[in-house]
Amino acid sequence: MSHTAYFATGCFWGAERRFWQLAGVIQTSVGYMGGNKPDPTYKEVCTGTTNHAEIVEVIYDPDQISYERLLAEFWVMHDPTSLNKQGGDIGSQYRSAIFTTSAQQMDKTLESKSIYQTELTKNGMDEIVTQISPASGITYWLAEEYHQKYLIKNPNGYDCHSSTGVAYPLLTSSTNE
Repeated sequence: MSHTAYFATGCFWGAERRFWQLAGVIQTSVGYMGGNKPDPTYKEVCTGTTNHAEIVEVIYDPDQISYERLLAEFWVMHDPTSLNKQGGDIGSQYRSAIFTTSAQQMDKTLESKSIYQTELTKNGMDEIVTQISPASGITYWLAEEYHQKYLIKNPNGYDCHSSTGVAYPLLTSSTNE
């Protein structure tokens, strides 16, 4: 049985590649969530007026990879202390966000945020500004085909990710979701 997770880390191209390379991830796609316009286009999302974030949908096998492992990857693949901006990409569509699909995911997300914030604080970093919301009632709109697996189609394409450089502490829990 597979589970679904939704992550926004700025530009979705590089994030999708980071997730699809993890053992236990069955499928990834990119799209838009959290906005106020049905079925937005990339051009519309880039105006910042739809309030959507660029999202990676991750479908995973919880017997092979834990939600906590996905969260650990999420926190270090971008700068969650940067509001509406990742590197040179600026705008609300590039915000850091997690849309949880269950109460258990929400609990694990909040716990992981606390764990990572402790590490960031130890390293003199700012507060995490990641939007954390239930996915319930929020539609995931699939992005245009040319965005799907973009970095396979364009191996030298723009990865667009920045990072705090602070590692996420390894988890000892083996509880899967």
